Amino acid sequence: MGTPDLSTRRWAPPVWGARTYLMGILNVTPDSFSDGGQYLSPIDALAQAQAMVREGADMIDVGAESTRPGADTIPAKEEIARLLPVLSALTETLEVPISVDTYKAAVARKALEAGAHVVNDIWGFQHDPAMAETVAEFGAGAVLMHNGRGAEYTGDIVSEVKRFLEQSVNIATGAGVDAALIVLDPGIGFGKSVAQNLELMRRLGELRSLGFPLLLGASRKSVIGKTLDLDVDQRLEGTLATSVAGVQQGADIIRVHDLQANQRAVRMADAIYRHG
Repeated sequence: MGTPDLSTRRWAPPVWGARTYLMGILNVTPDSFSDGGQYLSPIDALAQAQAMVREGADMIDVGAESTRPGADTIPAKEEIARLLPVLSALTETLEVPISVDTYKAAVARKALEAGAHVVNDIWGFQHDPAMAETVAEFGAGAVLMHNGRGAEYTGDIVSEVKRFLEQSVNIATGAGVDAALIVLDPGIGFGKSVAQNLELMRRLGELRSLGFPLLLGASRKSVIGKTLDLDVDQRLEGTLATSVAGVQQGADIIRVHDLQANQRAVRMADAIYRHG
């Protein structure tokens, strides 16, 4: 997804709209809801990342703190200790862009120093006041996600998400983040009910009016499990349905665990909806 400049680790985004891109999920955590504990070592993490690239990942998203509902928060120092050995292995080997899933500026700084290209912030730069300036300082890309403390909103869910993301964009650009390097994420599974998550995916295209590329991340999430009454290891077909729906609604990036199956589904959906 774009070609990183390996000398500066700056992210050069692709031409949005040409096709749908895939972001592979790599959790280096002991407690993530789906694959916690599987890729803690740099060797295992690198092998998984390489496999995802072979199966169609255009970008790898690395997270060192679980953000599943009910997960314990960890200090930045611990998150950095988990992240850096893996990140070093990835940046020395992979030629695809690497994003880091963190909402802490201290972690983002260490990750960007180690060669990451993008910061994927589940709080859209609205949690840590230093995050926007940190990302701007490195000329890095940003994924700004909508989040909430609960699922109670005073108005229409899409309008609420729009307002939040507009504020996130203003924070980012106000600090000097290049608007061309910003991607927006509606935050499926974060601060929303099952019904709200389904409505957001059904109306995802309405967020295109904000003028930024969109990322959809619904892979294996509880909205699928609760809708289909399935455990996390049985949610592939449901995930594929959300990926295809995302393409139909104009998502530019689909963030997933199972690369090969999603790559095939997205390629077919692209042939129907983007190139038909």
